[in-house]
Amino acid sequence: MQRLKTRPQFQAAMAGGTVSRTPHFALHRLVLSADAVASPVRPQEGPDVSSQRNDQALFVVPGSIPGQPWLGAMVPKRWAKRAVTRNTIKRQIYALGAEFEPRLMVAAHVVRLRSGFDRKQFVSATSDVLRQAVRAELNQLFRRACISPSRPAPVASAPASTEPGATPC
Repeated sequence: MQRLKTRPQFQAAMAGGTVSRTPHFALHRLVLSADAVASPVRPQEGPDVSSQRNDQALFVVPGSIPGQPWLGAMVPKRWAKRAVTRNTIKRQIYALGAEFEPRLMVAAHVVRLRSGFDRKQFVSATSDVLRQAVRAELNQLFRRACISPSRPAPVASAPASTEPGATPC
């Protein structure tokens, strides 16, 4: 899995649309076309250049492996005041993203914290209770993204996953 690093990459993925939501998180996805990911796109000029093509070019990076999903995490200070809490949530996002990588479609994904966890309920910034709550919600978020009706139908020749109930997304 490759990580989103630049602001334009995050903006392009967010513009792709919301695929899944939970009470605290939202998952945004920009589907990357196979031809744009496989070969670098030369920048074009003129009024007929679509923003979609420019967005695709953001994900052609030297040294990147074509055909892998991209993942980014947005945890704003507004919803998680302490840096230790933000970093804990980001670690959970990237860890679960790595677990779901085989089932994620080739796309740019951004997981965004959209509301805060109650500091009265979760007193410690890195408590096991908070980690479990975040992990459960993120698991639900990624599972919903895999079941989303906007994804293409799975190909019959694709190898079956060893996990029961695993579906590609």
